[in-house]
Parts: sequence; C-alpha cells; structure tokens
Amino acid sequence: QVQLVESGGGLVQPGGSLRLSCVASGSIFSILPMAWYRQAPGKEREWVATIISGGNAAYADSVKGRFTISRDNAKNTMWLQMNSLKPEDTAVYYCNTGQKWGQGTQVTVSS
Repeated sequence: QVQLVESGGGLVQPGGSLRLSCVASGSIFSILPMAWYRQAPGKEREWVATIISGGNAAYADSVKGRFTISRDNAKNTMWLQMNSLKPEDTAVYYCNTGQKWGQGTQVTVSS
C-alpha cells in the first residue's frame, strides 16, 4: 500500500523559490503517475502538475513556466520546483497518486 509524505513548504517572499518533496513507500512507485495538487483557504483543491513514469509532465496554466515537476523512481521521490512564486500560490500542497494523498505541506508567499 502506497503512503505519501510531503516536505519542503514554508514562507517565502514574492519572486522567491521553494522545492517540495514527496517520498512514497511501496515498490510500485516507479510505474505510478504522480501529481501535485493545492488547496488555498476557502477554495477547492486544484490540480497543479502531473508526471508519468517515463517523465513526461503536464502543468496547470497558472503555474506553467514557473513550476517544474520531476521524479526519481530509484528514490521513490517526486519534487515540485517552484520559482517566481506569487501570493496567489499560497496554499497547502498535496502529493497524489490514484486515491492516495499525502498530509500536505503549507506554502505561504508573502512579503
């Protein structure tokens, strides 16, 4: 059974960068599509990016060109590199695969 643990959130100024990590347990990580979602206060959870086993990725328009999703199947780890952060990126960020969700990590972009 896959379990997901996120880390790397924090407080950053507008224009800054953060890198989120998601470590997955389980031997089938390498074949699973993985995704990042986020949920801002008072809003619904929204999709951010997805990466499939071979490394192809897709992004929401709101983060395209600023965020990069990557994975290392040997380390059962996925990352989200977030650059040029904006206040509207403030949210709890969740790692996801299928019906499995991590506990979330808070990202706050504020001066």
